[in-house]
Amino acid sequence: MATEPRRSTLGMLLLALLTEAPMHPYRMQQMIKERGQDQLVNVAQRNSVYQALDRLVRDGLARPAGTAREAGRPERTVYEITDEGAATMRRWLADALPAPAREFPEFPAALAFIAVLEPHHVRDLLAQRVETLEAKVAAIRAAAPPGLPRLFLIEDEYRAALLTAEIAWLRGVVADLSDGTLAWDLQLIQDTLQEFG
Repeated sequence: MATEPRRSTLGMLLLALLTEAPMHPYRMQQMIKERGQDQLVNVAQRNSVYQALDRLVRDGLARPAGTAREAGRPERTVYEITDEGAATMRRWLADALPAPAREFPEFPAALAFIAVLEPHHVRDLLAQRVETLEAKVAAIRAAAPPGLPRLFLIEDEYRAALLTAEIAWLRGVVADLSDGTLAWDLQLIQDTLQEFG
């Protein structure tokens, strides 16, 4: 039995687009941005879509399906999903939905080292984060076209829920930093390291 191709978020998204219709990589990148799915995958580099698509082709999950030319544009290769690509995508989704992936986001790592900064500085930085996240939630909600079925907004709903939960938690931490409930100094750090280190 062949080895299962390595799952990636961008790979899943490209297979999903090819499930809708055969298309060329430039159109895929446009659709990702138009749909706001560039919040789910990093397509800031133009080559990222092309490289991920090349891997899907090498793994037999997608294949060239011909070429297309738009007015004033060069001829482009159009790709389609293979039967194996459709089956693999279903397996990837079945694996990704029930079990959280092991991820290494930057923010929890930064929280682990806040003792390096003064409590008032951390309070101000976290208050700025609250403002930034509130703006993100507002942008997510504003981007939803009226009447679009929930099915097509579910990932935005999830992102907004996570951000809203983080905002609530951050507000509590900021309040604790403001009233001194959460505070530290060098002596606390040294005593803690001696006791627990």
